[in-house]
Amino acid sequence: MTQEQQRITELEHLVEKLFARINELEAIVSYQSRRIEELEQENKQLKERLAKYETPKNSHNSSVPPSKDENRPRHTQSLREPTGRKTGGQLGHKGTTLEMTAKPDTIERHQPIDRCVCGEDLREYPLELIERRQIIDLPVIKPIITEHQKYKRVCKCGRHHTGSFPEAVKPGICYGVGVDSLAGYLHARQYIPVDRMREFFNDVLQVPISEGGLHLAIQRIAKKAQPIHEEIRKEVETSAVVGTDETGSRIDGSRGWFWTWQTQMATFIGASMNRGTKTIDQFFPDGFSKSVFVHDCWKSHFEPVAMTHQICIAHLLRELKYFDQRYKDNWSVDMRTLLLDALELKKTMTDPNASQINIVRTILHRRLENLLEKQISDDKKEMKVFQQRLVRYKDYLFVFLDRVDVPPDNNGSERAIRNIKVKQKISGYFKTMRGAEIFAILRSVTDTALKKNQNIFATLQKIALT
Repeated sequence: MTQEQQRITELEHLVEKLFARINELEAIVSYQSRRIEELEQENKQLKERLAKYETPKNSHNSSVPPSKDENRPRHTQSLREPTGRKTGGQLGHKGTTLEMTAKPDTIERHQPIDRCVCGEDLREYPLELIERRQIIDLPVIKPIITEHQKYKRVCKCGRHHTGSFPEAVKPGICYGVGVDSLAGYLHARQYIPVDRMREFFNDVLQVPISEGGLHLAIQRIAKKAQPIHEEIRKEVETSAVVGTDETGSRIDGSRGWFWTWQTQMATFIGASMNRGTKTIDQFFPDGFSKSVFVHDCWKSHFEPVAMTHQICIAHLLRELKYFDQRYKDNWSVDMRTLLLDALELKKTMTDPNASQINIVRTILHRRLENLLEKQISDDKKEMKVFQQRLVRYKDYLFVFLDRVDVPPDNNGSERAIRNIKVKQKISGYFKTMRGAEIFAILRSVTDTALKKNQNIFATLQKIALT
């Protein structure tokens, strides 16, 4: 091999080494690029987690329930704005005063002595009423025991003619409708646990009854209230405006749900182990074709047939408050201002077709379109997802400005369902599904009676007599 050929061979080996080194360096660069990308993504996630830690979601800036607040939030987190008024009753507020009755049950006369110190007999002088005082008290409560006796007569022809007991009178001894209705009242209205209810019946009312007896009394009143529960359901189904909400509860040791569908005059509550559309189909298979359906943005509420929807503005305002605290972005401020302006317009609505209202409403819609079209940077992921949700449901934002009878929020449904949490905190979880269904029936009846300004206990007494 010549010296020139040897030199060429050496150069070829050198080129191969260079290409190998280049490939090695390219692999290193590729690995480092991927690693940098992974670290950037990790850094972004850590920043988001840190931002959430610095601005945690709670019941005042989001839809997180109060039970999940890590710390008791400050009152300044409320959506209510300062009014500048002093605390307590305001001028013009109508107060209530305990008034005397014109026909007391008992009168005790406190007369002066019969003889004056001078020796004069005062009984010859007329009495003059100078002051009246009254005491309202309770008598000693004692149960009334009625004995039912059945007789027979025997005709001279030999036929026996026997009297008959009323259907409510069972063999031996049983409790009357007063016990059933009071047990139902204490259970569904006052949320008293059965053990404390038994104590009340025994110690205060002097009615000897066990926990098992009270459970049976509650079951009897619930069974009689079942037709009323169905009537309430039909009333809600055909109403022009229907609000709905749901809340979790422990039922039979598992995660269960109570649902409510309510109007201004009626509340229907149902218990279920499902939070999805299956429950809506169970209670309202035909949907709400004649109704404006008012609710939060839970996806199941968009499934049933409805004339249209109104999503809760209060929920949106809480979320926007959270975005403002976290991102300090003008978009959340502008959107929040828009919704507050819409609520102010709602307060002035008496005639929805008035020309002035129409003009302002048109302006609000234009402002909404502009905000929904505005670009939000990708680093504000939660707010961008929120904007996309508003784009999807924009037709359901301002329905309350088109109709006077449609509320802008879902507060009515939240009030109707909140009693489930109160009952659970006082009495504990529901040990059986039947127990949850019984409470749903009685709570529907009591809440509907409240809305119709009816005496709850009298309503339950009337049901018990059926």
